[in-house]
Amino acid sequence: MFTGLIQDLGSVVAIEPIGAGARVHIRTELAPELKPGDSIAVNGVCLTAIEPDDIGFSADAIPQTLANSTTGELAEGDLVNLELALRSEDRLGGHLVQGHVDSVAVVAWVREEDLGRRVALDIPEQYTDFVVDRGSITLNGVSLTVAEVDGNRVQVALIPETLERTTFGFATEGTRINLEVDAMAKQIATLVESYLSRRSEKTGEPA
Repeated sequence: MFTGLIQDLGSVVAIEPIGAGARVHIRTELAPELKPGDSIAVNGVCLTAIEPDDIGFSADAIPQTLANSTTGELAEGDLVNLELALRSEDRLGGHLVQGHVDSVAVVAWVREEDLGRRVALDIPEQYTDFVVDRGSITLNGVSLTVAEVDGNRVQVALIPETLERTTFGFATEGTRINLEVDAMAKQIATLVESYLSRRSEKTGEPA
């Protein structure tokens, strides 16, 4: 589990194709805190650290990860948002983030505001039911509050601290962003759908 509070901007050293998957090599100041097998979120994707040393680590991405996220689009020199896994004694400053990316959102526009920037993103239609005004959303591993929802277009407001410490400082129209909707919203929706389906079977009424 993670909180969505980014701890470092790492840099991609290399991407090594392995069959239909890939091994990503990343340089980061967080490396000394990693042990082999530790989880780390890379742009919101929960990966397992391999052979960490004093300056970086490697991680394998399976084909499903490459298909559901932007991990396969990374290139040498790219910056990535990094967060170590949550420890039991840590403060929960953001919201509970699983690191299980649902899909990819696309930046529609970026506008300057007095206290930062507002960014609008188009998300896949099947995830709109899990996004609500003032609710939580995770974008490239960053815990954010939804500022506005209009159909499948979602807006977030970014303060200067977020722009400085994350890859959102470089986001422009067309940038592809890893999306993880709120896990609690998905669980509630699944339970309600299951309940209505069972009720429909018993009563014969439409769910």
